[in-house]
Amino acid sequence: MEYQIEEELVEPVSPVGQYFNSSALCIYIIGVIEFEVPIHDLLMQAMSLLKDVFLPINPRFSSIMVQDKKGEKRWKKVNVNLKEHVRIPKFPETKAVESNDKYFQEYLSRISIEELPQSRPLWEVHIVNKATSDSLGSVIFKLHHALGDGYSLMGALLSCLQRADDPSLPLSFPILKPSKNNNNNEDSNSASSKGICKRFSWMVSSAFYTITDFGWSMLKSSIIDDAKTPIRSGNVGVEFQPISISTMAFSINQVKDIKSRLGVTINDVVTGIVFYGTRLYMQEMNKKSKTAESTALVLLNTRNIEGYQSINDMLNTKAKGPWGNKISFLHVPIPKLKQSRTSNPLEFIWEAHNIIKRKKQSLAIALTGTLLEMEGKFRGQEAVAKHIYGTLSKSSVVISNLVGPLQQMALANHPVKGLYFTLAGGPESLVISMMSYMGMIRVTFKTEKDFIDEHKLKSCMQSAFEKILKAAKEIPDKTRH
Repeated sequence: MEYQIEEELVEPVSPVGQYFNSSALCIYIIGVIEFEVPIHDLLMQAMSLLKDVFLPINPRFSSIMVQDKKGEKRWKKVNVNLKEHVRIPKFPETKAVESNDKYFQEYLSRISIEELPQSRPLWEVHIVNKATSDSLGSVIFKLHHALGDGYSLMGALLSCLQRADDPSLPLSFPILKPSKNNNNNEDSNSASSKGICKRFSWMVSSAFYTITDFGWSMLKSSIIDDAKTPIRSGNVGVEFQPISISTMAFSINQVKDIKSRLGVTINDVVTGIVFYGTRLYMQEMNKKSKTAESTALVLLNTRNIEGYQSINDMLNTKAKGPWGNKISFLHVPIPKLKQSRTSNPLEFIWEAHNIIKRKKQSLAIALTGTLLEMEGKFRGQEAVAKHIYGTLSKSSVVISNLVGPLQQMALANHPVKGLYFTLAGGPESLVISMMSYMGMIRVTFKTEKDFIDEHKLKSCMQSAFEKILKAAKEIPDKTRH
C-alpha cells in the first residue's frame, strides 16, 4: 500500500524493523502484567495512560509502516483511535478459577498469533477482568517487534508504571556481577610479561573462536538443520500453527545460592537449568533424542549498558542504550544428556559456563551483524528476512531474557503481582523466555500446540532445577570462606 508521504511526519524504518515486518517474518512481543487486586476500574485509567504517557513515548506508537515512491519503508504518523487498540474479552461466566485459567490461556495463545492490521499502529492492549490462579486480573500487551526490541518496549512499559511503595522513587534493577572465578587480576598483571602473554593468548583464542563460531553460525543459518526431535517438529509453516503459552517460576535466592557454590554467574545457572530440563524432556518423550544434535538460538541485547535508561535518554541519538532493535543472535549447542551428566547434573551448569565464557571471546556476533547489513544493501531487506527465517527454523529453541525491577510496581495504583513475556510469530516449535521480578525468575514457554507437551516440559524443568539445587548444596558456599 502506498501513501502520500509528508516529510515532517515520517522517519525511515530501520533495517531490523523491516526484517521483522516482511513477507517472510512477522514477529510480536507479548507481555503480560498480573495484578494482585481486581482491575474492574482500570479501563478509564488505562485509556488515559495510553493517551498521555504511552503514545508520546515514541512516534512509532502512533505511526504505520508505509512505502514511499522510491520503494523505501517509512513510519507515517496517523491519528490513533484508542478504542481500536484496547480490547476487553468476555469469558464464559464461572466461579471456578481453573476454568478461567483455561479461558485465559486459550485467549492469550490465540491473540498472540493473530496478525495486527497494517492499516493502524502495530500494538494492542487486552484488559482481562477475570481472576485466575496467578492473579485477580491481567493486562496483555501485544507489540510488533518492528516497533523496537524487548529492551526498548520494556522501557516504554516501565514509563507507565510506578513503584508501589513510593511512586516518587525510581525503580531499581539487579546489578550483574561477574563470577569470582573470572580473571579479575588481569589489570594488575598488565605490565608484566605474564600479563602480555595472557593478552596474546586471548587474542589468538579470540581469532580462532571468531572464525569457528562465525563459520558454524553461517552453516546453521543456511545449510545444516537441527534433527527433528520432541522440541522441533521441523514442519513447514509452524508459525501459522496454534500455540500454547505457559509459565513457571524459580526463586532468585536459590539461583544465587547455586551461583555462589559453583563460582559461576546467574546467567550460567539459569542457562544450565534450561538446557538440563530441555534434555530431560527430550529423553522422556524419545530416549534417542537425548543425544540428538540440537541448537539454541540465544537472542542478545547488543547495547553496552546495564539496566534501563529513561525514555528521553533512549531517544537521544547519542545514547548508550538507544531505542530500536539492537539485537543479535548466538548459536549455542545444547549439551547432550550423557551418562556422566545424568549422575551429576552440575555438569550442565559448568558446560553452560564454559560455552558462554568461550563465546564472549568470539567476535562472531559482530561479524554476523555486519554480514546482515551487507546482505541488506546488496540483496534487499526481504532477502535478509528470509535468511533470519531460515536461521530460526533450523534451530531447536529460541531463548531470550529480560531483567525486571527489584521492587513491586503498580499501574494506576493497582499493585503488579507478576510479569512475563514471550515472542510469537516465528517458525520455531519452542521459545523459552525469562524475566526477573521481585525476587523471582519467571520462565515462559511458547510451544507448538499438540506437538510439545507443555505440562511435561514444565515438570522436567522443575525436576532439573531441584536436582541441580540438591547437588549444589553438597558443595561449600565459596562466598563464605
